[in-house]
Amino acid sequence: MENPGLLNWGRICLVAIIWGGAFMTVKIALRDIDPLTLAAARVVIGACALYTLLKLRGGRLPALNNRVVWGFAIGIGVLSSALPFALLSWGQQYVPSAFAGMTMAALPIFVLPLAHAFVPGDRMSTRKSIGFAVGFAGTAVLVGTGGLGEVDGPLEIWARFACVGAALCYAVGSIVTRRCPDVDQLSLSTAALLTAGIILTPIALIVEGLPGSISLSPLIALIYLGLIPTAVAFIIKVAVIRSAGPSFMTLTNYQVPVWSVLFGFLFLNEALPPQLFLALVLILSGIAISQWRTLVGLILGDKT
Repeated sequence: MENPGLLNWGRICLVAIIWGGAFMTVKIALRDIDPLTLAAARVVIGACALYTLLKLRGGRLPALNNRVVWGFAIGIGVLSSALPFALLSWGQQYVPSAFAGMTMAALPIFVLPLAHAFVPGDRMSTRKSIGFAVGFAGTAVLVGTGGLGEVDGPLEIWARFACVGAALCYAVGSIVTRRCPDVDQLSLSTAALLTAGIILTPIALIVEGLPGSISLSPLIALIYLGLIPTAVAFIIKVAVIRSAGPSFMTLTNYQVPVWSVLFGFLFLNEALPPQLFLALVLILSGIAISQWRTLVGLILGDKT
């Protein structure tokens, strides 16, 4: 692989900042917006933004008679948008935004056994197995750490599992995406978000009803969530993948938790117990062990 260059390093740092800051923004939006309504509105805004971009580029959605691609689009929409957004929005009512961001570090750990089972040629080696064990131990520490300072009792425990469950959804969604037939990425992403919006919106209306009055800060947060982490980050992500490859893009997994902690501390005054940082170190170490050769090649710009 050729050296990705300073521009692509800057791009993945920017995407990591955007995704890391999304957890803080969800916390702000939840002040006036119910969790399912927030998840649905976020998906709908993002879908409209991507559909507009698709039309401006002269693209189109997959043909309606292409049942295979639409089946994958539905799966990706549910597993990569509707379900994790709903789980994170609900969970962040009871846990700090930084905690939710930290759970995303577990995503590559969950991918390892899933890829072994469902992606041909992506087998679990001894090194990957060790990395998985270390990372899974970190995830256990993350979920089991007490003293988050939000709420006590079963709600907090379920909220923690909801955030970890969102990371698991993203992991399964990434496997489904990898198994999808070759199709334009923007077209597929737009179709996935549209189907996610169609599924999630009526559920939100039935469970939570029409939203009430929304003050300015939560409204801005909602619009931001729909546009920036979805549409803008997507454009940057595609640019990185096309010029530096998908493996290089995975380096954002190391940065997102760090930014989520920093934003939560600076803007929401979130204080986290030391055990959470031990958990984060274990998870990131597990990722590094499992992907060591790839990481060295990416950082040094060697051909792999």
